[in-house]
Amino acid sequence: MQRDAIIYVRISRDRIGAGLGVERQRIDCENLAERLGWNVVAIYDDNDLSAYSGKPRPGYRRMLEDLKASVATGVLAWHTDRLHRSPTELEEYIQVVERHGVDTQTVKAGQLDLSTPAGRMNARNLGNFARYEVEHMAERQQAKKVQKAAAGQWLGGRRPFGFEPDGVTVRPTEAAELNARGDDILAGMSMHAIARDWNARGVTTATGGQWTPNAVRRVFLRPRNAGLMEHRGEIVGPAEWPAVIEETKWRAIVALINDPSRRTTPGPRRRWLGSGLYECGICVEAGAEKTTVVAATAGLSTGGERKTVPSYRCADSRTHVARNPEHLDRYVTMLAVEWLSRPGAVEAFERRGDDGQGQARVLEREALRIRDNEAAEMFAEGKMTKAQLIAANEKTAARRAELDRADAAAARVTALAPFRKGDPQAVWDGLDLERRRAVISEIMRVIILPSHKGRPRGWTPDYGKEWGYFDPDGVRIEWRSPA
Repeated sequence: MQRDAIIYVRISRDRIGAGLGVERQRIDCENLAERLGWNVVAIYDDNDLSAYSGKPRPGYRRMLEDLKASVATGVLAWHTDRLHRSPTELEEYIQVVERHGVDTQTVKAGQLDLSTPAGRMNARNLGNFARYEVEHMAERQQAKKVQKAAAGQWLGGRRPFGFEPDGVTVRPTEAAELNARGDDILAGMSMHAIARDWNARGVTTATGGQWTPNAVRRVFLRPRNAGLMEHRGEIVGPAEWPAVIEETKWRAIVALINDPSRRTTPGPRRRWLGSGLYECGICVEAGAEKTTVVAATAGLSTGGERKTVPSYRCADSRTHVARNPEHLDRYVTMLAVEWLSRPGAVEAFERRGDDGQGQARVLEREALRIRDNEAAEMFAEGKMTKAQLIAANEKTAARRAELDRADAAAARVTALAPFRKGDPQAVWDGLDLERRRAVISEIMRVIILPSHKGRPRGWTPDYGKEWGYFDPDGVRIEWRSPA
């Protein structure tokens, strides 16, 4: 009997690439149609999409709609499991073919007879067996992943940044970027600034894309950077690949990134040194939770003309303080460079001394991991109650947090590191805005005080040419002490 037929092809994972997996199915189905004498009126495919995943299959849904509209009375598939791996989908398909007299033929399994109780039972059994196969395969794959994770072997997937496609061999150029930018994070650089830097220099993600702040954050939080194996969100031991960032340094980076009090740039590139960094004196005196100032534009009338000029203003109230950002930034810069030029000033802020305790913390973490595993085994054997297991895990988690804080304190690279050698002014001039902000944040606290309008005391025309009406007495500098 000649029929108008629809070919449906699907493959869960296109390992061949370029759609060749479904293409081969299509050719086999067309050959079957020719043998049956059927006329193919449509071909629908779902490439790289599992029937078991529960995700919508656009090609399959279009096929069903055509069958309901009597566009065709025959379906050709490579195998029954290409059509269904879900009992729910199969029942819907049975209803459609029964109502519209659709014949289903497959290349590998022959006719799928849904017109009789025995045929429908056979189809359901095939569907249940296919579902069992998928679940069993998933179980085997998961067991294999657990086994590989325990051995520190790569579980596969997309190429990680810093490594070659095998996931094990280090890619030197990207590893160097991770190390250098890791130092920048420890020195106060934000995720936004690193993303801008990498994008500007053409350093792409592992897939060749542009960096976002969240992508930068994720790549630095990966335990694999320190040569550690992670499975289901937990570090399970050393990995088979080498570390691209020394473990103590990596843990310090993680501690700083996850620190809720850490200042980070929340948005677009900053233009002024003190925006979000300097503080409003009125808010500070009032003990306000939010005290920072932001750079904004304000209207100014001069000679009958109105123009906008930048101004530092309190982020909470525009009436508290207002200051010319160009003059204030220049003044703060002068003070900072003068301080950095003092003998021993930079060295006093160094925090590198750890007396070899970093390696001791690494060993203690491994001991804590073993202790957690032993507690889990004791719970599984009935030798420990659930409450005891929770208490033991909480105790080791608290100790890990202490070790993280110790790593952050010991391995932190001060933002002042570039000033250890060379002329302070030349070093400052060579820094970008983010690094300059990190320096200011580390050595001083800048508080803008309310000021009187008009010329400051001692004002002269020569002073005005360079500084306008800027009054140094309207700024309070509090120098920070080394931690």
